This record gives sequence, C-alpha cells and structure tokens, in this order.
Amino acid sequence: MRCWLLPALACALAQPGAAHAADAPPGASSCSGCHAASKTVETAVPRLVGRKPVEIVMAMREFKSGARPATVMGRIAKGFNDPETDAIAAWFGAQSD
Repeated sequence: MRCWLLPALACALAQPGAAHAADAPPGASSCSGCHAASKTVETAVPRLVGRKPVEIVMAMREFKSGARPATVMGRIAKGFNDPETDAIAAWFGAQSD
C-alpha cells in the first residue's frame, strides 16, 4: 500500500456516509481525503459518489496529461494507471447515498 494512502483511508473511514473502504478498489480511499462522500458536506471539491464513471475517467486523464489545470490532482492522477482509474471510477459511479 502506498504510504500516502494511510491518512486518506483513516479520513474516509471517519466520514459519515462514506462508501465502505473495504469494498473499494486500491486507491479509491485516497479520494475521500478531499472529495466528500456525503451530500451534506459543503466543499468546492466535487463529489465522486454517484458520478458517471466516464466523467471521472476523462477528468483523471486530463489531469494526468496536463490538459486540465490542477493544483494537486495532476500529481495524484499520475499515480494511477488506466485500469486503476477505470476501476476507481466504476466503483464511485456505483456508490449512492
């Protein structure tokens, strides 16, 4: 497991309504450090839960290539290969509140 995932995993488990991390594909729990799982959390960072997987995949690929401006997402996206990104996107798309 990547060492930067541990704080994100702890944060994800502590969030009310967070999708069950044990069922998540590797890397998905790291998203919950910034992307809220609950509808009741107000944040400028968009929620991923219930989002169309194709939207998540496209955004990640744009962040990874530098086509989409980012502060940290460009670096995070580079840490995932296409199959990992696809699995994470599918998992978040299947989640609901």
